[in-house]
Amino acid sequence: MLDQVPYFSYVISAFIGIGLSAATGFRVFLPLFAVSLASYFHWIPMSESFDWLAGLPALITTGIATIVEILAYYIPFVDHLLDTVSVPMATVAGSILFASQFAELGTFPQWALALIAGGGTAATISSGFAGIRAASTATTGGLGNSVVGTTETAGAGIMTVLAMVAPIIAAILAVILLIVVVVYGRKAWRKLRGKKTPSTE
Repeated sequence: MLDQVPYFSYVISAFIGIGLSAATGFRVFLPLFAVSLASYFHWIPMSESFDWLAGLPALITTGIATIVEILAYYIPFVDHLLDTVSVPMATVAGSILFASQFAELGTFPQWALALIAGGGTAATISSGFAGIRAASTATTGGLGNSVVGTTETAGAGIMTVLAMVAPIIAAILAVILLIVVVVYGRKAWRKLRGKKTPSTE
């Protein structure tokens, strides 16, 4: 019944795209690897224009990059270096994964949607966690960074799986995540910069 509703396929594609984009905000390469793996074994369909993502070279490359990225976030100082490039990289990865769900659209609307919705979602979550990690370093001397890193990896994995098997739930969680990350990310940056709001009694 639902598949007969006009534009329903586009709505589902948007949900999948948002979920995958949110996942890249946590970890750049893990969602790319998961999508590459799933499409390589034909668990999920992949359009011709993104057929390269289903190829063996992309699978191997994203797999190695995923392992390196996850381990690097447990190395002091290296995690902060990664944060400086994670936002633009997450924006690109989120845009690619979102665009892969709208291959039937024209090139301009496809990538316009991808940059705004996919790239914007990924960049917001990535920058929010960068702020949380910076505050963690300032307040715990870096001891709490491993907890932040583990949370990010788990979040990337959960959101990626949900986006592929339960896209509606993934989209709802992505919206909640955006709100939570923006709120706590801003608080973390304010705390880091010493701009604490005076408490009212």
